Amino acid sequence: MMKVRLTLAAVFAGLASSAVAAPSGQQLFEQRCGMCHALQAAPGKLGPPLAGVVGRKAASLPGYTYSAALKGSGITWTADKLDAYSKAPTKVVPGTKMLLGAPNDAERAAVIAYLASVKK
Repeated sequence: MMKVRLTLAAVFAGLASSAVAAPSGQQLFEQRCGMCHALQAAPGKLGPPLAGVVGRKAASLPGYTYSAALKGSGITWTADKLDAYSKAPTKVVPGTKMLLGAPNDAERAAVIAYLASVKK
């Protein structure tokens, strides 16, 4: 009986260790946001860098052609505002240039937590 328990414990331990881990916020940022954004200013990126975005006024970095809607939004980026905006950008700021949203709540939360941890 002890052998059976040890065998089952070994099998379940192996299953647990071989489970695929969820992607990190950094990985999701690179996969989902990296086509348009970087953490620091980078050539060829359509959107502004996002390091230090939490607490920053929307459309405030030089060198980017922001929409009039985002410039006039009066938004200061908080985790909640980033969540709403990245879920449905055109609902939060009609007329924004950012059209793609991220529908998965857990992935958005992971990316926002990652961005909140990255300072300039």
